Amino acid sequence: ALAMTAAPVAAQGRGDLAKVEQHLAATQSMTANFVQTDSKNRALRGTLQIKRPGKIRFEYGRGANMLLVGNGRTLTFVDYDVGQKSSWPVAKSPLSVLLASNPDLQRIARIVPSKDARVVLVRARDARRPEFGTILLGFVRNPAAPGGLLLEGWTAIDAQNKRTTVKLDGQRYNVAVAENAFTYAEPRKRGR
Repeated sequence: ALAMTAAPVAAQGRGDLAKVEQHLAATQSMTANFVQTDSKNRALRGTLQIKRPGKIRFEYGRGANMLLVGNGRTLTFVDYDVGQKSSWPVAKSPLSVLLASNPDLQRIARIVPSKDARVVLVRARDARRPEFGTILLGFVRNPAAPGGLLLEGWTAIDAQNKRTTVKLDGQRYNVAVAENAFTYAEPRKRGR
């Protein structure tokens, strides 16, 4: 009896993972509002722009003089208050699942059981590169969204087990996003 109930659940998981792949393939761009919460429960608000492959911009709102930008190859975090920036390859970030032109979800992702049939949870982690971290994506079934799924947000877990949760609202798919959204002004060193 256990084998008979496990087979439909596994098939549903593969079907939902295929829907996530369809969602990603059908999403060329997205804009949204976000609330980002770190492991110390500090929250920042702002706007998000994505243009696949590899481009993303987190524009933080009032009181946060910083920016996270992906230009297609590199993610750069800029802190204008301290005049510093740090960069790393998009491919070495948990966000690469959302930003890759064709992520290999069958190899790196699994459906996580949800108590709500409307919710699809996906855990993605490259076992070959655990230092890149893990991302848990949350979707809600919505026939009007690409692939029938609306991205509600995600939790990224880095190699040091620090969690950052991003919740989205006001999602707009396949809208025009200017290329200059993925550039930034160089920070000035403090004291200059």
